[in-house]
Amino acid sequence: MPGPNHSCKVLSKNKIKLIRSLEVKKNRLATGLFVAEGTKLVFDLLKSEIEISEVFCTDLIFSELINYKHNFTIEPVDKDELARISFLKTAPEIVAICRIPEMAIDWNEIMDDLTLVLDTIQDPGNLGTIVRLADWYGIRNIVCSKESADLYNPKVIQSTMGAFARVKVHYVALPEFLNQAKELKIPIYGTFLEGEDLYKCDLTTNGLVIMGNEGNGISDETATYISRRINIPSYPPGVVTSESLNVAIATSVVCSEFRRRIICKV
Repeated sequence: MPGPNHSCKVLSKNKIKLIRSLEVKKNRLATGLFVAEGTKLVFDLLKSEIEISEVFCTDLIFSELINYKHNFTIEPVDKDELARISFLKTAPEIVAICRIPEMAIDWNEIMDDLTLVLDTIQDPGNLGTIVRLADWYGIRNIVCSKESADLYNPKVIQSTMGAFARVKVHYVALPEFLNQAKELKIPIYGTFLEGEDLYKCDLTTNGLVIMGNEGNGISDETATYISRRINIPSYPPGVVTSESLNVAIATSVVCSEFRRRIICKV
């Protein structure tokens, strides 16, 4: 076991350059790698199916990490080195380089449960929060338009708090996916200001729930596939209030009501 700073390595310029390059989507796609930072997040990933390639950490974390079964490289480095490769304002104790997993859509899963569909959600914080919400409400699949924020953006990874390891996030050509869902007679819900009252309408235990772009909502093309338009009513009725809810907050309200209906039937 290394002593404090005794065997800490200095990262090569090429290694630092590679890691820093993973902030950009095209480089993540080219290498198949992404960055995860922070003790809780990385140790959670050790219990998941996410494949870790390399870990850079302080001596203290190194002493904890070697007790885990692993097949990746562990490099003890000092805080200055971690600061050079971190995307956080304050350097963490550990930075992991992970492999982007391959995702395939399982239509049996989609047909039998609730699935979130994101139509051009562009804010990394919103996407990360929605992934956490999906994990909380037992939603195993999120389907994103190709124009949506990238799951493996460091900001998204950080804001998911490890939930991305338990939720499958797919990027698809949305019209093709929705057309297939319609052919399979899967209910397709969408949130609109003129939709049915979420708390009064019938809700199925399965289906797609489409959430729209932060500024423009659900696109006209996507709207053509929606079979049920729903609305989160403000309270009290008829009183002037905010124009709309943040998309992550709206997603939380909708998911909660879908799951509440199931719980109340038990």
